[in-house]
Amino acid sequence: MMAVSSTMDALIEQNPALRGGRPLIAGTGTTVRTIVGLYKLGLVPEEIAVQLPHLSLAQIYAGLTYYHLHVDAVEADIQSDAEAQLMTQAKPKQ
Repeated sequence: MMAVSSTMDALIEQNPALRGGRPLIAGTGTTVRTIVGLYKLGLVPEEIAVQLPHLSLAQIYAGLTYYHLHVDAVEADIQSDAEAQLMTQAKPKQ
């Protein structure tokens, strides 16, 4: 099990100074939730690779693996952004 953990650590990074501390594909700046968004639209990993050509298939699978291991945290992050966006849109323009 350690080999999987160390492999994931090499492919996924979190840094409070980058993208609000959201999990990223290491060295790319691409968030896991970007991959998840495409996945939820029905794209398979190979199609996601076409949309995000700077990522390898291994990186995409790492992002999806991270998501499936941390569904609650990733979904909560996505939901909080959606709620913030709704609140911003609901504010009256001055």
